This record gives sequence, C-alpha cells and structure tokens, in this order.
Amino acid sequence: MELLLTTTRAPYRSPAGNTLAFSLAAMTIADASQALASFSEPEIATPDTPSVAPAADGAQPEDAGERAPTAKVVPIGYIEAYYAYNLNRPSNGITNFRAFDNRHNTFTLSNAALGANFEAGPVGGRLILQIGSTPSTYYLGEPHAPGASGANASGAEVWKYLQEAFVTYKAPVGRGLLFQLGLSASPIGIEVFAVKDNWNWSRSNLFYGLPYYHTGLRATYELTDEISATVGVFNGWNSVVDNNESKSVQASLTYKADNRISVQALYFGGVERPRGAPEGPAWRHHLDAFGQYNVTDWLSVAAEGDYGWEWNRIGLADWAAGSIYARVQPIDRLYVALRADRFHENLARGNGATSVPLFFSGVDWVSSGTLTLDVRPHPQASVRLEYRHDDAGGPLYFHRQVEGDGTTTPYIANATTQDTVLLGATAWF
Repeated sequence: MELLLTTTRAPYRSPAGNTLAFSLAAMTIADASQALASFSEPEIATPDTPSVAPAADGAQPEDAGERAPTAKVVPIGYIEAYYAYNLNRPSNGITNFRAFDNRHNTFTLSNAALGANFEAGPVGGRLILQIGSTPSTYYLGEPHAPGASGANASGAEVWKYLQEAFVTYKAPVGRGLLFQLGLSASPIGIEVFAVKDNWNWSRSNLFYGLPYYHTGLRATYELTDEISATVGVFNGWNSVVDNNESKSVQASLTYKADNRISVQALYFGGVERPRGAPEGPAWRHHLDAFGQYNVTDWLSVAAEGDYGWEWNRIGLADWAAGSIYARVQPIDRLYVALRADRFHENLARGNGATSVPLFFSGVDWVSSGTLTLDVRPHPQASVRLEYRHDDAGGPLYFHRQVEGDGTTTPYIANATTQDTVLLGATAWF
C-alpha cells in the first residue's frame, strides 16, 4: 500500500509579522489491494521529480518551486509463529543458544512487526515496531544504564519494541551521498531479522553470536552502479545507549551485479567491554565477508567468513567462524535449503586470569547443520519444516532433567548436542 502526501508552504515572514502557513493540497491513496498483492520487499523509493497537485478550478497553479516534495509511505509488516520440538526433551523447556526458536514443545509467536519506509524528496526514514519472543532475545546484550532524579534509566525493556528507527538524507553530492542516523540492523553477516528474507528458519551460530543492531550515523556512497562504500560511527555492539566512553567505527564495500552476485567485505572496530572491565578498554577488531551467487534460476549458494581479535590486559582474545549455504528449487513454490556453520572462540589467558567469554559461555567451539523445506502457498507467505543438529565443545545445551530453577539458581547445561524439529509459518506485506 502506498500513501502520497503533497504540501504547499507559504513564504516565511520576519518575527514582526510571524506567519507560517501550511495547507494540505492533495492526498492520494494508491490501489491498496493491488499494492499489497505485489509488495514483497519494501525499499525507500526516490522520486525523480516532486509531484505537483492540480490547481483548484479557476486558480492559477502555484510555482512548483514553492511545493514540498511528494511524501511516499510504504508499509512494512510480518508475523512469525512456530512449533518446535527438542529431541533432548529438556525439563526446563529451553532449546539453549538457539536465538529465536528457543522453546521446546510449545507454539510460539516469535515476532510481529509493523512499520513503514517513508520519503519526501531527499529526506526519508524507516520505523519498525515489534513484539514477541524474538525482540527479547536480541536485546539481551543491551547495556543497563541507571537513571537519576532528573533522568530516566535505559535498558532492554525500554528499547526492545523497536526493531529499526532511523532518518535518512541524500545529499546532492556526485551520485548522491546517503546519510542514515538512528537505530538500524547490523550490517554484519548475510542473515537478517525477518525469516522471510533468510533461506532457513533458524539463524546460524554466526548470526546469534555477532551483533544484531547498532545506534549511530553512517554514510553510503555509490561509487558505480555495482559498487557502494559505507562508513559509520556507532555506540558499539548491541547498544542503543553506550556502556563506555568510546565509539565504534564501520567501513565496508558492497558489490552487486545483475541480481546474480552480491559480495560484502566489512571492518568493524571499537572498545566494546563495559566500563571497569578487568580486560580494560581494549579495541576489538572485527572482519566479516560474505557472498551469494545465484548459479541458475533454481540453484543459489552462499558463504560467510568472520574473524575478530582483541588484545586486552589479560592477553589475546579472538574468534573465527564460517558458514556455507545452498538452496535449490526443485519445483514451483518449493525450496530446499542446507546450512552448515562452525564458530571457535579463544579466551585471553595470562597471570592466572581469563577474559570474560564473548559468545558461548566459554565453550571453545559450536557448530550446527540445518535442513529446511520451504513451501510458498502464496507470494507473501512461507511455511517451513526444519531439522537442525547442534554440537558444542562442552556442555552448552539441556537434556531431560535439568538442575536449577532459572530464578534463584541458574540452569546448569548438561548436554553437548541437541536436535530439533520445527514447523513455522510467516506472512508479510
């Protein structure tokens, strides 16, 4: 559905005769049913020229230069729900370290998201609200900042209902320099928030371990029709409000050609440990690269590689991870996707101390293999049946009777593997 708004603005007068008049000239609602039927993945469109509303009968048309650009609004929305069964049958009902499909033997509303992209000439933005179990998971790392008598506290409960909220401005520099300010999904990695835009239902260990979102400012410039460059400065990993005095930076190059090939290489660096951490204010370096190649109309492959390191007061902490993907379409409306991933983390050790783990509770490595059947009964709906096997270098998962109550005493992991079967459905507009 597409909403077009056009406004006219009278000239501004000095304070001696302050008047600022805005009049609504026209409002047009495009054919909603036709737009919803064809809409799949919204983009912030850029009109070539501003739209001019017709003049009233007998009136002279206003000078087009006095008119504000057409405001274009494109709605975004999706719902994700699933049932999952963990073959370990954990007594606490938790499928551990599984990001968003983390409950055993229950129907779950994973996420319901609603928002819009909007644009008026060079100015635009995006707002997406959300509710469900998924937002609570990827805001687990949000720092808690206490408040005061004249300032509010900040933490996950404040921000988790926001998926993205940012404003954009395209400056008239060369091919157009796009600035984006606010809360946005992390550019790290090939997988994204919405299930509909991924090949599998569950997310890889890379997606779970690496940051989900950032808050800050980025600038993107299209060097050519295929290559774009982005630089940015942010609070850090998974932080709407920062937990230290330093800012993090991003630099990336993206190549896309003919809807067949897409490649991204990215650097993200900054101090990510909280204030007062025993590791000190160490700079964390992070390199990530991924590529996707649509070999034919029915076969696509992809891969991601990731490496990061941090020299801190204790020693060197680093990690390395990788994932591979393949998807085939044997018949109309049916996709079959395979994914395998592995993630290694080495903790810093020295002088009798060990650094705090960054990812998987100090386990040296985790890996998974996933098979997904994706049926598309409608262009804007997906039903998926998925089997997944998880493996770890130490106890990380739950099996049968689990010690602890999760409140006064934490649950104690007692298994190194887990297998799950999931049936999920998502629909979007």
